[in-house]
Amino acid sequence: MTQATIKELSEKVLEELERLKYSYNSICGFRSAFRRICEFAEERGESYFTEELGNQYLRERYECDVNYYLENLPKHAKNAIRHVRLLGDYQLHGVIIRRIVKRKDYVKPPQFEKVLADYEKECATNQYAIRGMHSRKQRLFFFIDYLNNRQVMDVNDMTPAIISDYVETISHHHEKSMASILTTLRVFLRFLFNNGSTIADLSVSVPKYTKYWYPAVPSTWESDDVKRMLDGIDRANPIGKRDYAILLLVAKTGIRVSDLKNLKFTDLNWHDKNIHIIQQKTGNSVSIPIMNDIGWAIIDYIKNGRPTSDSKHLFIRHTAPYEAFGEEANLFSIITKHTRNAGIRIPHGNRRGLHSLRHSLASTMLANGAPLTVISEVLGHINSKSTSVYLRTNMEALKQCAVDPEEVFSYE
Repeated sequence: MTQATIKELSEKVLEELERLKYSYNSICGFRSAFRRICEFAEERGESYFTEELGNQYLRERYECDVNYYLENLPKHAKNAIRHVRLLGDYQLHGVIIRRIVKRKDYVKPPQFEKVLADYEKECATNQYAIRGMHSRKQRLFFFIDYLNNRQVMDVNDMTPAIISDYVETISHHHEKSMASILTTLRVFLRFLFNNGSTIADLSVSVPKYTKYWYPAVPSTWESDDVKRMLDGIDRANPIGKRDYAILLLVAKTGIRVSDLKNLKFTDLNWHDKNIHIIQQKTGNSVSIPIMNDIGWAIIDYIKNGRPTSDSKHLFIRHTAPYEAFGEEANLFSIITKHTRNAGIRIPHGNRRGLHSLRHSLASTMLANGAPLTVISEVLGHINSKSTSVYLRTNMEALKQCAVDPEEVFSYE
């Protein structure tokens, strides 16, 4: 088979994008991008697309290294990387690899509807967490899309070679994402075999990701910065009252954003001074104490700040329609607004979303001598293993664990 030139390859990709019903504006953008890549190739006397050519284009035009996924992704290079990957993936697999984005109302290809429905039923029987199941299905749908684009019409038509080709398409993802995708794929393929849907157990064809991933040190706040941010909130206006109650609740109780958004009036037990919820992530039932300052902040918001609404949720949006926060809302804008207003500078590389206040609570409790089991209970972790990552935030305690080399050498 004759290899297509880079111009021919570009035209084939554009034709496929049209077939997939990409918008006219998007296709025009891709056409312009491919033209720039073709001109880059011509300047170097290249007629065919190669991975090295694509990487060279990224390095010279966008200062993006071949291993961009191991470093901070340059904002201006995001689209260029997508353009290069489209050409490379189509040349290698003959299909368009869709971007990893969250999609609602996914339409299952008809040939896979039954096995996907059976798998979802199995997951429900095993009582997988709703949030975890959502992420698992998102990863699985991209694999299903890949099979559909490769014209695979039955699960028994899958081969180790096709699985190997798909794994190659995810090789540019972060190592943690790769491990999750491979695990999801392996579990699904094993289910198909155990369920009698496939003759062969193709899960053994999924490679194991052997590189050990060590979680990053959680970003935490200095106690003075948290106080400074809270004190700087304008509590004379309705949004300020809401934001103050939200940030105070997270900072002092470590409640997750997902549980915070789902708080309802019926969860508040004013007589016993606690908030009773079923955690969305773990499914565990927990009681969160309503400390005096938290209680008064919530009362002030309900009486003087919350818009008139039929919503049963405690915290709602302050723009019409006055409803609960969206499913995908992470409330990041709330904390960034008040961090900026307080003049607090965030060190480069540190994450300062609402979850960072949860990290800070754990770090402060650890520094004050609280055992991991207690911190796990407060944060709602299933076991102390998840909490142990916070040990690395207590540098003073870690220094005390350090071994003096001279003392070791003296025993030799």
